[in-house]
Amino acid sequence: MNRLKIILLSTLAAVSANTLQAQAPKYSNEFLAIGVGARALGMSNAFVASADDVTSGYWNPAGLLGVKSNLQVGLMHAEYFQGIAKYDYGGIAAPIDSSSVFGFNVIRFGVDDIPNTTQLIDAGGNLDYDRITSFSAQDWAFIFSYARKLPVLGGLDAGGSFKIIRRTVGDFGGAWGFGLDAGTRYNHKDWRFAAVVRDVTSTFNAWSFTIDEATQAVFLQTGNEIPENGLELTLPRLILGGARKWDIGKNKKFSLNAELDMINTFDGKRNTVLKTGVWSMEPALGLEAGYKNIIYLRGGFGNIQKSSDIDGSDITTLQPNLGVGLRLKQLSIDYALTDIGDASVALYSNIFSLKIDINKTPK
Repeated sequence: MNRLKIILLSTLAAVSANTLQAQAPKYSNEFLAIGVGARALGMSNAFVASADDVTSGYWNPAGLLGVKSNLQVGLMHAEYFQGIAKYDYGGIAAPIDSSSVFGFNVIRFGVDDIPNTTQLIDAGGNLDYDRITSFSAQDWAFIFSYARKLPVLGGLDAGGSFKIIRRTVGDFGGAWGFGLDAGTRYNHKDWRFAAVVRDVTSTFNAWSFTIDEATQAVFLQTGNEIPENGLELTLPRLILGGARKWDIGKNKKFSLNAELDMINTFDGKRNTVLKTGVWSMEPALGLEAGYKNIIYLRGGFGNIQKSSDIDGSDITTLQPNLGVGLRLKQLSIDYALTDIGDASVALYSNIFSLKIDINKTPK
């Protein structure tokens, strides 16, 4: 019976978690804060200024102008919490002309095959395991991006992304959401400076639930609240970043790229380095060392937080990330060792991503 209770509670928690999010704006749509591409994840998500490929549609749409091939395709798969949660990404980017680029990205974060034991007990009070079904909790994002050079303003690039969000919890309920991101990047010699505003006008997720009477009865019997329709609000997030690249050696075989980002949120006090009752700021540092533009070694620090030691004293913790990359002509393979939460809470995961440049064959 203990195991059955655990399964039942996990089912109820999956639904109740979304209800709580509908009531509180903080940490809304957090699956969109995980990041895409093993290159960026290996640099601890310090990437808004360095982004120059298909993943820029997510990180900073202005970075799409770094795509030089006729078509660039990106793919990534990751599993978190010992494979319970699946995280997948796919994207394409293509120049429209010499001054503008279009991109499309899709992200899915989901937990599949969740046992639904709400109908485990039949009308006679007997356990009937044939009544156990399963469902998935899925978060989807479809991101359409556009970037354009602004020659009037010198080395300034600008871009924007339109996001369509779809979140579902089996047949219990779901939400549709829409949002806008905007990004700029200024290039000056070996320096890049970037500013990205995510959810510029705030993003609204409209939740609706369709829970049958039998399931409602189980919720009431187990002391769980019945989810109600409502709106989930995602407030704007401002990310400021600066990157510097050095070419090293006589033949410039070696390179080093360093980036520092400052992630600013405005949804209340978070456990970050700097915070007030409304504003919080989290820094992230990423490094990328390359050899002949073929082999790359990456690392970074992020998720800097205050926590309590075993004796109750306050300590500062941070999350280190590592990664490597290999570029073979039109194919890039990247790997990162990272996670989506504090190193002491979430398990580290192995993440691989691919990037392919496709060029038209001259006639």
